[in-house]
Amino acid sequence: MRHRVAGRRLSRSTSHRLALYRNQVRDLLRYGKIVTTEAKAKEVRSLAERMITLGKAGDLNARRQALAFIRDKDVVKKVFDEVAPKYAARAGGYTRMARLGPRLGDGAPEIQLELV
Repeated sequence: MRHRVAGRRLSRSTSHRLALYRNQVRDLLRYGKIVTTEAKAKEVRSLAERMITLGKAGDLNARRQALAFIRDKDVVKKVFDEVAPKYAARAGGYTRMARLGPRLGDGAPEIQLELV
């Protein structure tokens, strides 16, 4: 039974999955949008919104928490200086998911995840 077990495994080990999430969140915050599968997008969305919420807090502890996850000083600086002030009046829901159809190679449903 999977009672109270959250998240998707994505057929990866824990370290591989965490590295995947970090890379995709970093790219989403750097470029503003990414194209990925539906399952990955649903997981990355909550993590990216958490990073933007940390950016809205703006204090040193929030910056350190963001750096502990993203590990790219330029992206964290962009989140705290550019992205978070843009969403100051918004109470969550910083991302949008748009369906793109099946991927050509294996038919996996693709999603474009972008910042609103």
